[in-house]
Amino acid sequence: MRIESYSFGRIAIGGRAYSSDVIIYPDRVDAAWWRKEGHCLEPGDLAEALKARPDVLVVGTGYFGMMAVPDHTLDQIRAAGIDLRVERTGKAVDLFNTMQTGSLRVIAALHLTC
Repeated sequence: MRIESYSFGRIAIGGRAYSSDVIIYPDRVDAAWWRKEGHCLEPGDLAEALKARPDVLVVGTGYFGMMAVPDHTLDQIRAAGIDLRVERTGKAVDLFNTMQTGSLRVIAALHLTC
């Protein structure tokens, strides 16, 4: 699955536009994703993505990078053996698309605003 475009509050994936935060799996997009604490990413917010056992999890922290990823979240994901990449969403989109050409199972959790 490839991201075609991203701008503040909008993303196009596989020919469909979304205006809510998303988790992109290899075979589907979860456009109902939201975090318990809004602008703070907790391990529980990624429970389904982690169950999918990605090799790499790309997290987009928003257009301006306002979504916090606390150390305990980073530690728990890395302890599961997942390569975690945290970037502002624009850069996370580029990274996700670049990683699609390899053999790794890549999942992206992207905050689209702030």
